Order: sequence, then C-alpha cells, then structure tokens
Amino acid sequence: MLAMAIEGNFNMIGYGLAAIGPGVGIGLIFAAYINGVARQPEAQSRLQTIAILGFALAEALAIIGIALAFVL
Repeated sequence: MLAMAIEGNFNMIGYGLAAIGPGVGIGLIFAAYINGVARQPEAQSRLQTIAILGFALAEALAIIGIALAFVL
C-alpha cells in the first residue's frame, strides 16, 4: 500500500519536471515571434500562424506528459 502512494508521488514529480520543457519552449516561441514582428511588422500574419502552430505542438507535449503521469 505504501509503495503505491510513493509511486504516485514520483509520477507527479516526474511530470512537474517534464513540464519545464514545454514551458521553456513556449517562452522561446513567443520571444522569437515578438522579435520577428518587431523587425518586420508586415510579416505579422505569417509569423502569428507559425507561432500558434508551435505553441499548439509544445502544449501537446505537456498534455501527453500529464496523461502518461496518470496512466503510469
């Protein structure tokens, strides 16, 4: 019984550490987007599409990570 409680806690600690990656990735995506728009404002619509796609892919990794934390 005690082993299962410890295992569950380790899963959540693992997910907490794994969530750092997508968090940093999302920050870098939007930093690059802001930098690109500041340099070329006319490319905003194209850059915005690419930034939102990158955000969705990075966030998908975090969602997969939390699903695996609960399943395993």
